Amino acid sequence: DLEAVRAVAAEAAQGEVCEAANDNDPAQVVVSGHKAAVERAVELAKEKGAKRAVMLPVSAPFHCALMAPAAEVMASALAEVEIKAPAVPVVANVVAAPVSDPDEIRRLLIEQVTGAVRWRESVAAMAAAGVDEIWELGAGKALSGMIRRIDRTIACTAVGTPEEVKAVLG
Repeated sequence: DLEAVRAVAAEAAQGEVCEAANDNDPAQVVVSGHKAAVERAVELAKEKGAKRAVMLPVSAPFHCALMAPAAEVMASALAEVEIKAPAVPVVANVVAAPVSDPDEIRRLLIEQVTGAVRWRESVAAMAAAGVDEIWELGAGKALSGMIRRIDRTIACTAVGTPEEVKAVLG
């Protein structure tokens, strides 16, 4: 669980960055940071009884303090972008809450670069707000699987292939 992973990450850090970066569902938390620290976290998690602990094939240490330079670039880029209030609140997964204020959306987009993804809490917040159906758009069905593990009452539909798009549009 999240607290156990945070403890493993803190122990594995040993002066490097190692942080819980994605709280995906009740059984899946991802850590991010310096490669050696993450490798130590994988081994520690296994020693402490994790059912599964593996290195993910990613190109960067996303959603942790090591992404601060990218957050600065994001801040600069978003400073030039007009963000309008959405017609429907956006659930910002860095705070696991709905937001509508354009300045708040901008701030949270920047914060998300280094901040943890609170997906489990975000799905729970959507369910609490009455969301009973979620459409996953894009390649794969990873989010749909996570949603089912978080709240089985939410209907999930994954739409990624041209055939799936045609079927949905009827």
